[in-house]
Amino acid sequence: MKVNRLIFSGAVLCCLLGGCISTTTGSITEPKRNEGDAAELNYQLGARYYQSGNYELARDRLILATELDPKMAVAYSTLALTYEKLDNNRLATDAYENAVRVAPRDFDVQNAYAVFLCRAKDYEGARKHFDRSIKHFENDNAEIMMTNAGMCMMEQPDVVAAEKYFRAALDRQPQFVEALLQLCLLKYKQEDYLSARAFLQRLMATGARTAGVLYLASRIEDMLGNDRGRMEFEDQLIREYPASPEARKVLSSS
Repeated sequence: MKVNRLIFSGAVLCCLLGGCISTTTGSITEPKRNEGDAAELNYQLGARYYQSGNYELARDRLILATELDPKMAVAYSTLALTYEKLDNNRLATDAYENAVRVAPRDFDVQNAYAVFLCRAKDYEGARKHFDRSIKHFENDNAEIMMTNAGMCMMEQPDVVAAEKYFRAALDRQPQFVEALLQLCLLKYKQEDYLSARAFLQRLMATGARTAGVLYLASRIEDMLGNDRGRMEFEDQLIREYPASPEARKVLSSS
């Protein structure tokens, strides 16, 4: 199972690795399969059960996968996510630590554990694992982990550290939408509306013009005293996203 690396932005997204395995293929313990094959099969079935919300079945398959192959980091990480769904943070922590132990150089594993630690409000622990993920020389998408780290620092809150992570993400990828959005929101919260506008303009130049973005643009123009700009964004929001909560909010306040 592969987890969406930008976890803070939405729900955890999972997909199976390799070919699809039917649940009707037969016993996983049949003699013709070696332990590696059986571990992979149990992992894939566990990931499938996780996707469908059958967390107890997912747990059982994933535990078996790790018993058959104690070095399967992805099975430990998926097991950790499963324990989170089962509201057992103690066993989730154990599973994440096992994943990191068997794959200390896997930056996706480090990132997943860091996000978990951030949700648990262990900000220093989260930062340590984010930094390990970011600094890995094979991580070609470090801007994602940098943005996750910035979001985590905002939760702490450590605004200075958060801004450094977001700007580092943009140094790597100047058009990275999530980092642009987060810097815009940060500046808006700081009441630095000119900077917020500048980051939002960069964001919109990438083609990101969702209802939320247009509503934020209208709020920024309002705070800058630009009634014409505010009205233009509100009109565009109502015209393009008439059923959105943001459009309803504008209409109810007019």
